Amino acid sequence: MGLGDINFLIVDVDGVLTDGRIFCSDKGEELKVFHVKDGSGIAFWHRAGKKTAIISGRKSKAVEHRAKELGIQDVYQDAHHKLEAYEKILKKHVLQDKEVCYVGDDLIDIPVLKRVGFSVAVAGSPPEVLQRVDYVTRARGGQGAVREVVEKILKFQGKWEEILKRYI
Repeated sequence: MGLGDINFLIVDVDGVLTDGRIFCSDKGEELKVFHVKDGSGIAFWHRAGKKTAIISGRKSKAVEHRAKELGIQDVYQDAHHKLEAYEKILKKHVLQDKEVCYVGDDLIDIPVLKRVGFSVAVAGSPPEVLQRVDYVTRARGGQGAVREVVEKILKFQGKWEEILKRYI
């Protein structure tokens, strides 16, 4: 686990940025609920000069909207083979596996989790996922798990104090 090398954060959406539930309106519109703690965690990550991406197996306008709101420019949706999207991110940003943290929650995430420098599963993930990661969050998906990961990495790298200066 090389937390010192991590400069890029990739997250799944359903079950990571959300609690995994999907609400559908009478008109068939899909609604998702995001936690403000995860949003602030991503803002802190960006403030530390780091970049983020989303890789999701589903496609949703809510994800596009939330990503834009959070300043996440690399959004790969409808990614049934997440490793393909991951490879595109590596190439685009000239990254090595050791520089990337990926946060996932299900079997579809395992190929990427096996590659990255710091692999994370959220609490409540299936055992097949939990046994293959470097870290399991205390928080469940959609309940601040991404914020927990951001704080862990930034504290390890000695960058958390700089974030705190803005508020203290």
